[in-house]
Amino acid sequence: MTTGWGAGWAWVALLAGGLCEAGFTTALRHIDGGRNLPALLAFIVAVSASMGLLEAASRHIPLGTAYAVWAGIGAGATALIGVAFYGEPLSLARGLLLAGLIACIAGLKLIP
Repeated sequence: MTTGWGAGWAWVALLAGGLCEAGFTTALRHIDGGRNLPALLAFIVAVSASMGLLEAASRHIPLGTAYAVWAGIGAGATALIGVAFYGEPLSLARGLLLAGLIACIAGLKLIP
């Protein structure tokens, strides 16, 4: 782990990378086997940004923690996008599990 950029900015990068993960999974839904060029380009940009931000954050945050938080943010945001924009169901159990996921992400941020 290097110094200079700072762990605070690393967490911001990790959050942004997780949100970019939700972007590339959403774009993936629309690629249509590569025939939808705007969706394909959005996927490429989002996956590149997501991986780059994860890499930058992992220089200051332990890799296992960074990956777990990145994946959790992406999974949670993707699930919420599915509910908000694609009519996916949000049962009480699913809502509680998503809340638990968010709590676990926050917990990983709070522990040293």
